[in-house]
Amino acid sequence: MNHIYFTGYDAIHSGDFVFDIPEGYDCYLLLMTHTPALFYVEGQCTEYPAHHAILYPPHHKIWYAASRETYGNDWIRFASDETFVRHFPFFSHPFPVSDPDYYHNLFQLLTWETSQLDGTSRLLRHAGADMQSDLVTKQGNSAISQFLHVLFSKLRDDVFHHEVSSHDHELLMLRRQISNNPQLAWNVQEMAKILHISMGHLQFLYKQQFGISCMDDVIEFRLRKAKDLLTYTDQSISEIAEQCGYKNTEHFCRQFKKGTGITPGSFRKKQN
Repeated sequence: MNHIYFTGYDAIHSGDFVFDIPEGYDCYLLLMTHTPALFYVEGQCTEYPAHHAILYPPHHKIWYAASRETYGNDWIRFASDETFVRHFPFFSHPFPVSDPDYYHNLFQLLTWETSQLDGTSRLLRHAGADMQSDLVTKQGNSAISQFLHVLFSKLRDDVFHHEVSSHDHELLMLRRQISNNPQLAWNVQEMAKILHISMGHLQFLYKQQFGISCMDDVIEFRLRKAKDLLTYTDQSISEIAEQCGYKNTEHFCRQFKKGTGITPGSFRKKQN
């Protein structure tokens, strides 16, 4: 269910404009800038170029301001329990958008649809047509939900392209470290610290970049190392398990069979 409280496009403010809501709203706020702007992010005030978006979740500090002679944006304040909103991968941090005109048109459609819905519903209620008013509201909410879904689908694509490109080198280096040392006690929390991002954000970027979750990738590299040791050494299965990062040999054997379809012992026999 979605509910738009306020929405607008082509808002223009003077160079002394500052928007400061320390406790945030009870709902979401989505901005799309047309001009350079200042944003308070991670404890500091930073200028971002035009054509950036930012999504503030409920009850999060909001601070942004003009950085030049004028400031302009499109914006929407809304409530939603939709998964595509609640699980959006990038909150409270500006990111560039790929097609400002496309977004601008969506904001126009949302603004027009919302104003038309409010006006028609009020008119019907004034005339006493409650059932018809409810029907108009349901139809209007359906259209608004469709516009929001399209909007957030596009935003998600832009977040992905921006984040993967900005973290591309770090992700590749992280994967190389895992490949070279799969026996280490890798976990999502430590990986996220390496890239200085949240655990959820790391898992999203890693899966998008490599097509596999980070922990599944660790297992893949461990099994690859195990296959090499089983093929080219005479070490016992328990020794190989330990070298591949497994403290428990039985767990290693179960994971090896799950990943390859056969036990480590059977795999070794096939190589001889």
